Amino acid sequence: MSYFPQLERPLKHFCGVGVLWLLCAWASVAVGRELFVDNQTGDDGRNGRAATVDGNNGPFRTIARALKEANFGDRIIIAKTPDPYRESITLQGGRHSGIAGGEFEIVGNGAVVDGSRSVPQGWWKHFRGDVFRFRPPKMSFQTLFLDGVPAVRKYAEKASNRLPNLEPLEWCLFNRHVYFRTSEQQVPQSFNLAYTALPVGITIYETRHVIVRDLVIQGFQLDGVNAHDNAFDTLLVGLTCRGNGRSGISVGGASRAEIVASLVGSNGEAQVRTEGKSHTILVNCDLVEHDVVPKLDRRGGEVRVEGSTNLP
Repeated sequence: MSYFPQLERPLKHFCGVGVLWLLCAWASVAVGRELFVDNQTGDDGRNGRAATVDGNNGPFRTIARALKEANFGDRIIIAKTPDPYRESITLQGGRHSGIAGGEFEIVGNGAVVDGSRSVPQGWWKHFRGDVFRFRPPKMSFQTLFLDGVPAVRKYAEKASNRLPNLEPLEWCLFNRHVYFRTSEQQVPQSFNLAYTALPVGITIYETRHVIVRDLVIQGFQLDGVNAHDNAFDTLLVGLTCRGNGRSGISVGGASRAEIVASLVGSNGEAQVRTEGKSHTILVNCDLVEHDVVPKLDRRGGEVRVEGSTNLP
């Protein structure tokens, strides 16, 4: 089905792909393949055609390798393992698209895609008292993780030139540095601390009929998911997007996205953001309340809310 039938564009505008190619692809009755990914038992040298290893048959190790192999209407099935998938991936163009009833799909099974990296011990510099700081490579948006979850953040007032008072285990992004207050008489190296290193969890660009479901996406410097532009008929279902530097989910350009039954919280500047001429539908989503960070940051585009999504 088309999630935005009233917003369909002529075929010639889709992804720069020829009309004849699209007509052939849409008319095909072939069922897309299933490609499997497992970051513990997988190997990018295998063919990705089975969930378990049997000779050359077996899962890929990385999602990126599966996307390189994938084609129109395929389904990528990700194994949930104790280890996060530490990669940033892009869905783009006709190869990563589908048709109504034969969508290109990523099935996460609750797996975690994580863009954070441990703060190198040598980065920390003492500031004063129990407060330490480091300067991350990408400074405009950041999140600090403590033991694998977003640490408690205190926001500096935009017009202020003073670091706010931090309680133990709180952090702040201020004056191009990440500041962290330790427990009494401890140093940051005593803690399991990580920063947002990779740019975006999942970028979706110039696609049609894509489904992404059941993933935890965290620790990316900008957005957990970014439907960048011309991502038509995008369905995001059952996602948890947390601890990303800018937003959990961003929909921009001329993209059309439906976000269903997703939990979005503890992101740096907005839980969900929209811009451009995008169209976004939020259905039964939980956007976590925060004193400073808006649930929805509309910088353009149209937004429709359905179900019990907790927006005023």
